[in-house]
Amino acid sequence: MDLNSASTVVLQVLTQATSQDTAVLKPAEEQLKQWETQPGFYSVLLNIFTNHSLDVNVRWLAVLYFKNGIDRYWRRTTPHALSEEEKSTLRAGLITNFNEPVNQIATQISVLIAKVARVDCPRQWPELIPALVEAVKVQDDLQQHRALLTFYHVTKTLASKRLATDRKLFYDLTSSIYSFACSLWNHHTDTFLQQICRGDEAAAANSLERTLLSLKVLRKLTVHGFVEPHCNAEVMGFLHDVFERLKQFLECTIQKENESLKNDSGEMSDLPGRMVRAESICRDRLEKTIILFTKVLLDFLDQHPCSFTALIQRSLEFSVSYVFTGAGEGVVFEQFIIQCMNLIKMIVKNYAYKPSKNIEDSSPETLEAHNIKAAFFTFPTLMEICKRLVTHYFLLTKEELAMWEEDPESFTVEETGGDSWKYSLRPCMEVLFIDIFHEYNQTLTPVLLEMVHSLQGSTNVENTSAILIKDAVYNAVGLAAYELFDSVDFDQWFKNQLLAELQVSHDRYKPIRRRVIWLIGQWIPVKFQSDLRPILYEAIRNLLQDRDLVVRIETATTLKLTVDDFEFRTDQFLPYLESMFTLLFQLLQEVTQCDTKMHVLHVLSCVIERVNMQIRPYVGCLVQYLPQLWKQSEEHNMLRCAILTTLIHLIRGLGADSQNLYPFLLPVIQLSTDVSQPPHVYLLEDGLQLWLVTLENSPYLTPELLRIFQNMSALLELSSENLKNCFKIINAYIFLSSSEFLEMYAADLCRSFCELLKDITIEGQVQVLKVVENVLKVNPVLGPQMFQPLLPSVFRGIIEGERYPVVMSTYLGIMGRVLLQNARFFSLLLSQMACELGQESDQILGNMIEMWVDRMDNITQPERRKLSALALLSLLPSLNSVIQDKFCGIINISVEGLNDVMTEDPETGTYKDCMLMFHFEEPRATEVEEPPTEQDKRKKILALRDPVHAVSLQQFVYEKLKAQQELLGEQGFHALMETVDTEIVAQLQEFLQGF
Repeated sequence: MDLNSASTVVLQVLTQATSQDTAVLKPAEEQLKQWETQPGFYSVLLNIFTNHSLDVNVRWLAVLYFKNGIDRYWRRTTPHALSEEEKSTLRAGLITNFNEPVNQIATQISVLIAKVARVDCPRQWPELIPALVEAVKVQDDLQQHRALLTFYHVTKTLASKRLATDRKLFYDLTSSIYSFACSLWNHHTDTFLQQICRGDEAAAANSLERTLLSLKVLRKLTVHGFVEPHCNAEVMGFLHDVFERLKQFLECTIQKENESLKNDSGEMSDLPGRMVRAESICRDRLEKTIILFTKVLLDFLDQHPCSFTALIQRSLEFSVSYVFTGAGEGVVFEQFIIQCMNLIKMIVKNYAYKPSKNIEDSSPETLEAHNIKAAFFTFPTLMEICKRLVTHYFLLTKEELAMWEEDPESFTVEETGGDSWKYSLRPCMEVLFIDIFHEYNQTLTPVLLEMVHSLQGSTNVENTSAILIKDAVYNAVGLAAYELFDSVDFDQWFKNQLLAELQVSHDRYKPIRRRVIWLIGQWIPVKFQSDLRPILYEAIRNLLQDRDLVVRIETATTLKLTVDDFEFRTDQFLPYLESMFTLLFQLLQEVTQCDTKMHVLHVLSCVIERVNMQIRPYVGCLVQYLPQLWKQSEEHNMLRCAILTTLIHLIRGLGADSQNLYPFLLPVIQLSTDVSQPPHVYLLEDGLQLWLVTLENSPYLTPELLRIFQNMSALLELSSENLKNCFKIINAYIFLSSSEFLEMYAADLCRSFCELLKDITIEGQVQVLKVVENVLKVNPVLGPQMFQPLLPSVFRGIIEGERYPVVMSTYLGIMGRVLLQNARFFSLLLSQMACELGQESDQILGNMIEMWVDRMDNITQPERRKLSALALLSLLPSLNSVIQDKFCGIINISVEGLNDVMTEDPETGTYKDCMLMFHFEEPRATEVEEPPTEQDKRKKILALRDPVHAVSLQQFVYEKLKAQQELLGEQGFHALMETVDTEIVAQLQEFLQGF
């Protein structure tokens, strides 16, 4: 592409590509896509986005196309890769000057330079870093900033490379520029602090931006640029300086806050032109820089815990001082508190600082760190941290209490810690409390128990402060439940104190009612007497009728924890089931937010799951409401996932009665499992589970249920992690109504299976083969014909000795079904294989029997082992010389099968086949087992027709041997038996006693 002639054309098309008119936009985008692989195109783009006189939107688009081209065509191994000559020209052009006036475009240029650096620096682009170093030294503010911005993005990108050779290059780069980076950061930091003191707002804002960028560079170099950073005095000096700089920047926030207050009070500054409002001094940038300082420490601790040992003492002193003493009052802000708490937490629970049980096995570095921690965390320090956490940080704030009143559902979502502990204060402080209490539980347990004892009895409802303190202390006891197991008699506390507090109905006491029911939920899996469950259920039922919505939602959560507990007993819960289910349903209707509805639905699902069939009399209201909720949640796929989960448990509870839900249920399954519908991305996994459960509990196949299977073909093509459930669904259809199902879908299914077997894991291969095996089991006459295209590969796998035992076992199971239950088809298949392989049928049959005998140990399932014996015995009686030649092997497998299935009757001393089933007994559910599904019953009936369970192997062996004896005569049969090992013959005779 000629630069001079092409620039005008490309500029025109880029201008069209910024149009809002799709008739103009689409052709322009197509043209640009065609030019992506044209030589010279990116040189034209470079000229366009570096031309500051052009339209900003056009330049923005040009830089984006350039950046995308780097991803696609910069590496020399990619198709249509850029030539080395053009890349060299582009690299030179990118660092010619750093004077982009538009911030957004400047950032994109920095990012794309970093992308090129990731591939080419330093080998193909050794001049990049020196050029950046020189550029950040210039006096021009704009050029200096843009160069520093690029310097940061390049450093960030190179630091992210993980190959050993790349790491070595980054170490070398760091050692060459670290001193410069430190001096650069110190210069900008000092300049900013001086300008702040002078009140030069505009200059301070610019310097702060440079301080931030240079600190970002140093963060990457310090954390990722050294193997043993503690050996580098400059690195450790910088990290120690971080604490001093943090103090200076925190003091700046106080100064600016005080100046803001002075200004707000009407007093004039005595310095002409001084700007005193904190917001005008870019307080948010100031706080961002402070947070970045803490990130340097956190990242360094995470990557180099041993090197951080020298910083443990100072980190703890600094963090504890600002967060847990008066030194931080009026200084700290929420995100800074979070970072300090994270720093304490990472030090407390860092495994590198924990000595081995045998102290002698611990490294000197570990012991040094442990000793520093032990010296710092004295009893007074731990007590102060604990008390400050509980009585200061744990207290519900005015903002939280206001949210409770104004938006109770949002309050409950916030309280459940929707955000990560790293980024939200309440979860962060609770995690810190848990970690410190776990680490120093012997020291802190008496402290916490003393706080509990001081709060005995109910609290005056007029004393809001006392109520909030009790709420905070109870919160601590709940968080530390596992650590307090041996120190708190929770059952007595529940009976003597907590139960009474749940019964205080005053509106101002609702924080305690909520906290107590939450506290009980935390202790349920730890220590709670089973006999107290009915009293608790009574209390839960009452609280589900509380006037306060937050209390009711928290109560529902505790109910879930109670029914999920391993000590849950259905008989204790049943007297309360109807009322609780009704109240939960009312709560579900009342709440409006998606997250809250999901939560309540989850509780309902847990209740349904635990009581199972006992729920049937009470689900009518929920069944009627779910279609409405499904329609309302069209834009909320996560809520729909919760509905699917509820339906899964509901279907299991309703069993065969779930057919009444089909008008709503089947369209839901249809939508959730249709990969052409966008919601399937969220709903597919639960939708498949619901589909499977529906089939398992269906008493018979309906046309609508059969029609849904049209979705399966596309699902099998996905070859995703959901394949296992897809195979279960296919098997469920086979057990439900094999004739109707296979008549409609067998051909498509066979084609899908043939495609799948070309590229699938061993586990997936076995799943496909098991489906075929089930088809043959259910329909031994038509099954082999329907899946005939798959059987030659099975036969070939057997005679060639498939190397994977689990696959070989399944092959033999399939062939055993065909040989035993459809001898005519087996004969046709044998002839087909003889034709394909160019061998005699008898030779192939002999090879198959020989391999079968040789690989019998691959079969571990008793059913398949018996099937193998039955199948091979079905070849008798025979005059075929090949079969007679393999007679010894057939008898060996038969005796192995007899050893597997025969049990001796202790009373009569005779043997009987333990796999025989004589009549149908409906499976019964026990207290700990789920009740049998309709599919369980179908499998039981099918087993009665299965030769494995209907034919006595002992009887079968006797009859086949007798028939062979009659066919050959006494002398011929005796000669045949002579080929069998005498020990095998002796075992055979023992099993056949009485015949």
